[in-house]
Amino acid sequence: MAAGLADAIRAVVQDKGISEELLMKVIEEFLYAAYKRKFGHADNAVVQFTDDGNEVTLFAQKRIVNEVEDPVTEIPLSEALELNEECEVGDELLIEINPQEFDRVAIQTAKQKARQQIREIQKDTLYSEFSDKVGELVIGYVQRERNGNLFVDLGKAEGILPKRYQSPREAYRTNDRIKALIVDVVKGNTGLQIALSRTHTDLVKRIFELEVPEIYGKTVEIVRIVREAGYRTKIAVASNREDVDPVGACVGLRGVRIQAIVRELEGEKIDILKYDPDPRVLIKNALSPAEVTNVVIVDEARRQALAIVPEDQLSLAIGKQGLNVRLANRLADWNIDVKTMDQFDEMDIAAESKRAVSALFSDHDEPEDEITSIRELPGVTDAMVSILEANNITMIEEIVGLSDDDLRALDGMNEEMVVELSKIIAENVEIVEEQDEDYDEYDEDLYEDEDEEEDEDESDEDAGADEPEEAESTDEPEDGAVEDEVTDATDEDEEEEEDEEVITEIDQLPGMTEAIVAKLRDAGVADLEDLINLDPDNLDAVEGLEADEAETIRTILTEYVEIVEDDEE
Repeated sequence: MAAGLADAIRAVVQDKGISEELLMKVIEEFLYAAYKRKFGHADNAVVQFTDDGNEVTLFAQKRIVNEVEDPVTEIPLSEALELNEECEVGDELLIEINPQEFDRVAIQTAKQKARQQIREIQKDTLYSEFSDKVGELVIGYVQRERNGNLFVDLGKAEGILPKRYQSPREAYRTNDRIKALIVDVVKGNTGLQIALSRTHTDLVKRIFELEVPEIYGKTVEIVRIVREAGYRTKIAVASNREDVDPVGACVGLRGVRIQAIVRELEGEKIDILKYDPDPRVLIKNALSPAEVTNVVIVDEARRQALAIVPEDQLSLAIGKQGLNVRLANRLADWNIDVKTMDQFDEMDIAAESKRAVSALFSDHDEPEDEITSIRELPGVTDAMVSILEANNITMIEEIVGLSDDDLRALDGMNEEMVVELSKIIAENVEIVEEQDEDYDEYDEDLYEDEDEEEDEDESDEDAGADEPEEAESTDEPEDGAVEDEVTDATDEDEEEEEDEEVITEIDQLPGMTEAIVAKLRDAGVADLEDLINLDPDNLDAVEGLEADEAETIRTILTEYVEIVEDDEE
């Protein structure tokens, strides 16, 4: 039956994309349906295919009996002997059924079921094929547009490009060639629904894999990618080989590769930057094409950073409607604030951040990682740290101000530890006395002022010595007396002004906080005279006084305190 069936099966396989095994299963179900429609059931129906698949035969399996009660499943012995002379009662025979003898209704019912099965098989096959392609790039042709959605012919199936997944820069017409990313595959009642996208970041990534062989071969890796579809894309790339420049590989010779990608994205701007694990370098690169002078980490726990740019680069760093800095935030995964140097100087940020900026802009090179804890010093043992912490000494600046005798006086400290600690501090700690220069300048200015006052006093004495002779030679002593009275009154006023400006208490100094005054008094510094007598370099050694508080005291002494010697007056 059905000679040439194999050729027909192969034609359907190529047309519908259905496997040959599934199609043979459909034919088998077709014959069962027709048999059931004609005889009421298909329990005894048997379908057999030849080995080459060229023919298929339908049989009715019947049991041999003497008296027939059910002609569909039973056959009398007399008829069975005509088919097979060796049969006997109780045996079963396969009797061939000619499908051409089926009526039209049976054939129509079988055809409908076969079509339904073919559609289900085709849907399952396409679903299996395209579900494995989610996240991959496909090429199709625009068929039609409805309510802003584009229907794209993908060959075996039809895809949908929703309006929300279309780039605002692009416009398509019927039969336009389109390259899109498969983002979702859904098997619904109406058929297979394949959602496409032109706005996802993976679209750019797949296009780069097509255009840049190094990315496809994993020599260059796309670490991070962010995109504002239709406007700008930022890509951070890294190389797995030292001899391959990741940015140069993406750009290509004379920009051939990147130009092809930009054309595919309809002119969308693309920034390619080199990935760096250091957040400062990454933020600096992420703000390209703007030139960043320096990057300051304001709060590492909250991932907040400050980028300092030249005045003429501020608008470029921020971008139109903040697009550039917004993409940089997403790429670096940091909250980036862009400021000029003048704007940064006006900001009120933490002192540590200020010192970090000063270090960045200083002319001399300083170590990036400054240690402040004694525990971080190389060569310090756990026993030393425990003894120092038991004596409330945890910071390097606290132990630097202590002498060897002070160290020996600490509870639990022995001579060997004192020698070792002194050696470690001498080898690893560099003491930079920034305030000494200020005090030197202050002393020099003070001495210059004193010299000028002495010169003025000497000139006044000389002038006073000459004035009596002139008074003797003149006949107007009353005028001289008036001048002396005016001079005396002026001197008295100056003395009164000086008396009003003289202060003796520490808490009267401008900028001196109550906490600092309390700590000074606890350390035995009762008044201003005791504070002045202290060596400014030893303020850090005052018990309970923090480093920033000692710095505040030095600044106040430099700006507001003038030492006047009684002998000179």
